This record gives sequence, C-alpha cells and structure tokens, in this order.
Amino acid sequence: MTFTLSHTDGAARSGALETPHGVIRTPAFMPVGTAGTVKGIYPDQLEALGADVILGNTYHLMLRPGAEAVAALGGLHDFMRWDRPILTDSGGFQVMSLAKLRTIDEEGVRFQSHIDGSDVMLTPERSIEVQSLLGADIAMVLDECIALPAPEAEARRAMELSLRWAARSRAAFTGAGALFGIVQGGTYEALRAASAEGLVEIGFDGYAIGGLAVGEGQEAMLKVLDYTAPLLPADRPRYLMGVGTPDDLVEAVARGLDMFDCVLPTRGGRHGTAYTWDGKLNLKNAAHADDSRPLDAASDCPASNNYSRAYLHHLIRCNEYLGAMLLSWHNLAFYQELMAAMRAAISAGDFADFRARFKARQGG
Repeated sequence: MTFTLSHTDGAARSGALETPHGVIRTPAFMPVGTAGTVKGIYPDQLEALGADVILGNTYHLMLRPGAEAVAALGGLHDFMRWDRPILTDSGGFQVMSLAKLRTIDEEGVRFQSHIDGSDVMLTPERSIEVQSLLGADIAMVLDECIALPAPEAEARRAMELSLRWAARSRAAFTGAGALFGIVQGGTYEALRAASAEGLVEIGFDGYAIGGLAVGEGQEAMLKVLDYTAPLLPADRPRYLMGVGTPDDLVEAVARGLDMFDCVLPTRGGRHGTAYTWDGKLNLKNAAHADDSRPLDAASDCPASNNYSRAYLHHLIRCNEYLGAMLLSWHNLAFYQELMAAMRAAISAGDFADFRARFKARQGG
C-alpha cells in the first residue's frame, strides 16, 4: 500500500491510497457493508456512485457465514462481487455495542453469539486471522471501544489495553494489504497523545481515530480531532471511524482527516431521511405529500433526480421496500458527491470557501 498526498489546503488534504484492489481517492467515504452487503444497494450501483472502497465487519462475518467459508469461496471480494478495495473493522466496536453479550480480559473478548448463543473468542491474533481470510485490503487492529462520557481511569485502562492489543495485532499481521492502528483515549488529551505516540512507535500503514461519535457530542469530538490529528504521521492516511453526518465530514476534513465510514446514509434511508445539499429532510412529513420536485435535479443518481418527493413520501408512509432502497441510494450518492466536491475544493485551494458555503446551505 502506498499513500500519496496531492494537495493540501490548510489542514485539509487530498490524495490517493493505492491498494491491491485499486486506488482510494481521499478524502473518502466508505459505505458500510457489515455482513458482506451495503444494505439495499447493488455493488454496481455503488461503483456508479463513485465509491472506491467499502467496509466489512470482522465480528459479523466471523459468525456468519464464517471467515473460513468466505475464504474457501475466494474471499470477500469474490463472495460479494465487489472488485474494489475493502477495509474490515476488527470487531472492536462490538466490544462496546454488544457489551451485554461479552466479557473482556487481557487475552481478548469472549462473546455470546447474538445469533445462537454460542461462545466465541476474539483475540487480536484471531481478528487479524479473520481479516486475512476475508482478504481485506486494509485491516484494523483489535481495540476496546468504550462509550462516552467515561471516567479518565476507565478511558486510560481501555487505551492501554488497546495499545497492548495493537502490538499483538502488528506481530500477527502477515497479509499483503495494510494494517491500521487505532488511537483511543476518550476525550482526554493526554491519553490520546499517549495512544498516538505508542502506535507510531509500533509502526502502522495508517492510523485511525476511534472511540468517537459514541455519546460525546460534536463539539467534544471536534476538540479531540483538533489535538489528535496533528500527532499522526503526515505521510500516512488518517481514518476517523464511525463518523458521521455531512457536517461532521466537512469539519473533520478541515482538521486533516482522510477516510470515513458511517451507517447514517443507509440507516437514515431506511427510516425516511434524505441528506441533501440544503440539509436533512424527513420524507415522512406531510409537507412532502404534494411536492413534485426530485430530491436533487442536478444529481446524476437516478434515485435523486427521477422520483418526486411526493412519491418517496408515499413509499415511506406505506413501508414499501422501494422507499428505503431509493433513499439509501440517494444518500450514498450525496455522500460521494460531497467527498468529490471536497477533493475538488482542496485541489483548487478553495476549501475554506467551500466549507463556509456548505454550512450556510445546511443552515449551520
């Protein structure tokens, strides 16, 4: 894997990340394909939207259909018919989201499967093995993600454990792709600095900032980015995990972040939410019932320009599958258009003006 910066504009950066399955243009948004699919979207639709990379999840694919089964079928790329890059999460987020179903110690995390109740052990070494079997272009170290706000002692304990697991993940990694470390430490500057320093000392192909968008609010999140992003090597990609809203993405790019993932475009689509250049729309609202306008007449995405808001309102109110599919398609198109616009603004040296115009249109 090689990472090349092509332009900078203030702290904002644009570049290219070369992987075994192609180039990822940065800043990049990765649609979330947890179980080997981005919900409600065909792979060829994602390609047409300009998605360079998608995200798969180690924990869920390990349980079903199983990493060894996917490997026997040619790896995740062949299994899901996606020939572009794939980044796999390590299972660290499930350490938090499935807290009621797991116990954690120095060795790793023991989960009670949410599918059949069986015991499943996920160690740093097993996480790396699973990601290798899946054939990930970019793998992540196993870490402990905690909910925020959290006491400093708890954030320190989880950060120090995550550092030890990162070293074990690095030692276990022999794949042809890349391995990223994950900075933890809650909202405590000294802990984030210690985590970043420890990870850089171990040495990774890229660095993620994890443990955000988990209850701390945007103001606290951006403050963490302000003091954490500059601690990461400028010649390596920087990945902000699990974030976020369109405004989150613009603000994070302004602080030097390169890669993002979030379930909001598809989760919002399934619940009647459309993200647009003029802000967020709730298609359940009666105000859209007689609106013949498309969501975005200027978009190249058929879901954005071919269907009226009135029709989308009707589909959502009737709980028709097509409504969720069209809104997810539109939202993913908007997110990719937003990333492309930011790349263009950075290349033109116009990012500050772009950021101001975007916030004004969003009502911020």
